[in-house]
Amino acid sequence: MTDTVRLRLDLAYDGTDFHGWARQKGDLRTVQQVLEDNLSLILRQPIELTVAGRTDAGVHAAGQVAHFDIDSEGLNQRSIDGDPTRLVRRLGRMLPDDVRVHHVDYAPEGFDARFSALRRHYIYRLSTHPAGPLPTRVRDTAHWPKPLDVNKLQEAATTLVGLHDFAGFCKAKPNATTVRDLEEFEWRDISTPTEPQLYEAHVVADAFCWSMVRSLVGCCARVGEGRRDVDFAAAMLQETQRSSQIPVAPANGLSLVAVDYPDDKDLAARAEVTRDKRSPVAKPDDVS
Repeated sequence: MTDTVRLRLDLAYDGTDFHGWARQKGDLRTVQQVLEDNLSLILRQPIELTVAGRTDAGVHAAGQVAHFDIDSEGLNQRSIDGDPTRLVRRLGRMLPDDVRVHHVDYAPEGFDARFSALRRHYIYRLSTHPAGPLPTRVRDTAHWPKPLDVNKLQEAATTLVGLHDFAGFCKAKPNATTVRDLEEFEWRDISTPTEPQLYEAHVVADAFCWSMVRSLVGCCARVGEGRRDVDFAAAMLQETQRSSQIPVAPANGLSLVAVDYPDDKDLAARAEVTRDKRSPVAKPDDVS
């Protein structure tokens, strides 16, 4: 009987020309579809990826993590010879320029790219300059058409930190919880002489629901531009469904930059905890 092994992939992509991470019906181009098709071709067996964060259309990743299971015989090819790290070179020759797998190796026992994760780190990059972002950064930097006060941005962000039901910030999915632990939300003015009026939001949580990060940014921007006071953010935490008062910031400013995991000995236990239901609603589902 052939043994099954689990491999971990660390990867990055420019989400501009993808319809998100998840494979979809029809011929829509997605990150999962491109990776699975190429891996299946190399390894000569169907490959199905599980990912840490299923990013939306137009969202990027510099620190995405995925895993897949494979019969160990699939690695005993001449080009691989039982060494999964060799997949990096093979994929580098086959993948398009907007996807890069920079590490592949055997996953530790109990590892699950999605359920073993402790937290996800996102950065949202935003320019308020009238001319917009630099041409060389337009694919990963959103344009906000009005000036923003970074102190007001931070006041709103601080209000949102903590364990809350973010129903007002998320597109609801059946049987999925909108309760999240937002661990960090920090705004930084990173302006330079060549990139004035440039800001970054650093957002960290155990998981994110569909459109949550971009809604968090949009909520802060409403306060930062002076259209709402800081109480607006607190009021949105009381909403029980997606609020039309919160604008969803453009996808191109958002990047998944890192995923944290526990020590190897705690991976399986963490996965079990994450799968458990959060009272009174169902298990978390990370889509940003």
